[in-house]
Amino acid sequence: MVRVQNLIMRYGNRVLFQDINLKLDRHKRYGLIGANGAGKTTFLNILSGQINEYEGDVVIPKANKVGVLGQNQFAFEEYTLIDAVLYGNKRLFDAIKEKEDLYATGDFEDDAVNNRLADLEVICVEEDPTYEYDVNIGKILANVGIPVENHNNLMSTLDSADKFKVLLAQVLYPKPDVLFLDEPTNNQDIETISWLENELQRHEGTLVVISHDRHFLNAVVTNILDVDYQKIREFTGTYDDWYIAANVLAKQMELDNAKKQKEKDELEAFVRRFSANASKAKQATSRQRKLDKLEIEDIKPSSRRDPSIVFKAKRQMGDEALHLVNVSHSYGDNAVLKDVSLKFEPGEKVALIGGNGVGKSTLVKIMMEEMKPNAGEINWGATIENSYFPQDTADTISGDGTLYDWLRAHDPKRDIAEIRNCLGRMLFNGEQQEKSVVSISGGEKHRMMLSKMMLEGGNFLVLDEPSNHLDLEAIVALGEGLLEFKGNVICVSHDRELLDAFASRIIEIHADGSITDFKGSYEEYAERKAKGEI
Repeated sequence: MVRVQNLIMRYGNRVLFQDINLKLDRHKRYGLIGANGAGKTTFLNILSGQINEYEGDVVIPKANKVGVLGQNQFAFEEYTLIDAVLYGNKRLFDAIKEKEDLYATGDFEDDAVNNRLADLEVICVEEDPTYEYDVNIGKILANVGIPVENHNNLMSTLDSADKFKVLLAQVLYPKPDVLFLDEPTNNQDIETISWLENELQRHEGTLVVISHDRHFLNAVVTNILDVDYQKIREFTGTYDDWYIAANVLAKQMELDNAKKQKEKDELEAFVRRFSANASKAKQATSRQRKLDKLEIEDIKPSSRRDPSIVFKAKRQMGDEALHLVNVSHSYGDNAVLKDVSLKFEPGEKVALIGGNGVGKSTLVKIMMEEMKPNAGEINWGATIENSYFPQDTADTISGDGTLYDWLRAHDPKRDIAEIRNCLGRMLFNGEQQEKSVVSISGGEKHRMMLSKMMLEGGNFLVLDEPSNHLDLEAIVALGEGLLEFKGNVICVSHDRELLDAFASRIIEIHADGSITDFKGSYEEYAERKAKGEI
């Protein structure tokens, strides 16, 4: 359904990828993966027609309906939620709106008006044979967690997470033949991600999706498109299947090259030794021919790099970590936390989960004394030194200094080499450390915040959505770092692979303000919950 022929994409002198030839078939769901900056979003924008300056061809049959997940959450501020979703089928949207306008203002004595209404009715029947667009849209909005009573509200009344849910509903509603999704799980709660997984598993056309959520990729995709080495290689299977196959291929290439290099060294040594010896000249010539034909592949460096995330506490904690007593908080008439009492013992690794808007970030901010609760107490242990990863790193990391300057400002007495080493662990090389803070991306700001936390050496880590904007390699490294850390962790996240990696206690905040407190891994919690045992 989508054919890519001889595609080359350059930015100035930099080649993102070249000589790409792919055929993306119907009934296949492709996960597009690669390191940050490898060109995933650029390739998806080429496929969807949003970028046209490239060499080669991208062919999608005109009969195919194409859906592209919108990234501008503020594009439909004056639309009702139902209209914003209906806009996903632009032909139906235009016909319905024109029909409504003609019924409201048209002159029914005019044949032209009646003929136009008849034409519009044909379009509506072709696009919505059952005349149930409003019912179908209502179901989708309800499934992504937006209450029925809000469906006729304006988009401007929603927060960013809910606006993105509407954009998801918008692209899925028309049931496109070809579907392009860039990070559809970003900032979505676990319930919405699970719903989306089920929807995409039923998609009958062609799907290409970018995601840093490993669990999501394993649940949804049938094939992997790996952007690396300036190529895009296709693998059959899930993300985990790709991971095994890619590592086997890389190892095999190294072994083949090592074998060829050894053979080359032996041939060269023979030629050098006997080329001037008349009795061995014929053999030397034969070996030289063989040497000339021997090709050792040039193994290009991968764009993937694994950060080294290591948290080490400077101070050992005592017998008390953190105790919350009867914490309550409201925003106007909306009570998000009601008499929350929780005790955290030294060394516990806790995942804080729940739907968007239930109060997870509020609770974390109260813990970190960034907010004062309406009622209740926060009691930190006397030996606790906490370190905080806020959700809004874009606001926290600011200024016109370099990355090095920003990090050093938090601890001016720290050894220079230690600061640079900490940035290096998060893949900022010497030159990149001199970049201006203003110029870095959201993912780079997240890596900066993790550098700061490693430098601080706190014995109690509190993280609010740290995996947003991180690539898969960084998320895996973060999970390993939290697991190996000897102190306490409280982490808010919707990334199930991250939660599975480190958490031994799950606390879920529900929409009604109640809390489920479970001792065990996230996988155990999800299984018990699915069986109705929790």
